[in-house]
Amino acid sequence: MCNALGNSIKIGLLATVFSTILGTMIAFAIGRHKFKGRSTSNLLIFLPMATPEIVMGASLLSLFLVLKINPGFWPTVIAHIVFCISFVVVTVKARIASLDPRLEQAAMDLYANEFQTFRRVTLPLVAPGIAGAALLAFSLSFDDFIITNFNSGTLTTFPKFIYVSAARGIPAQANVIGSAMFFLALTIVVVGQLANRRRVR
Repeated sequence: MCNALGNSIKIGLLATVFSTILGTMIAFAIGRHKFKGRSTSNLLIFLPMATPEIVMGASLLSLFLVLKINPGFWPTVIAHIVFCISFVVVTVKARIASLDPRLEQAAMDLYANEFQTFRRVTLPLVAPGIAGAALLAFSLSFDDFIITNFNSGTLTTFPKFIYVSAARGIPAQANVIGSAMFFLALTIVVVGQLANRRRVR
């Protein structure tokens, strides 16, 4: 069980890092710039969210087999990145859309260049959205079973372990881990709310 939990954490962290970085860049590109094919890009971003997981899992498995990539750890990570990146883009883009452009204009009026404005004004304002998107991506990746089951091969993750164990009785340790994860998530939410209130004051 510890091995399965470790695999889920590793996959979740890798998928979170890559999907957050790529998703944030895509969100800025779509949210701040007008270019040919922007509407098509928006459609492609929403497709993974609207596609049933069993369809996405089977499609990615077929792609890996065509490319002669055996199911395992890295195909699972790639599959999770593809799945999570849409949620990151939507979350960060919503935060970008809510920004007041006058703040950036004021920074440029004070002789800040584009990079300084982005680093000192835009990025701190978007940071809560990026953090929320990262937490969402990790929770989706850690909890996923269907896409993982298609692309992991013999690799065992925590959701797969729970599914297999359900036939003969879920061990007590799994309940302890589940409770610990719930209270950890609750703690993160409470700390975030308290920090937000303190910042507003």
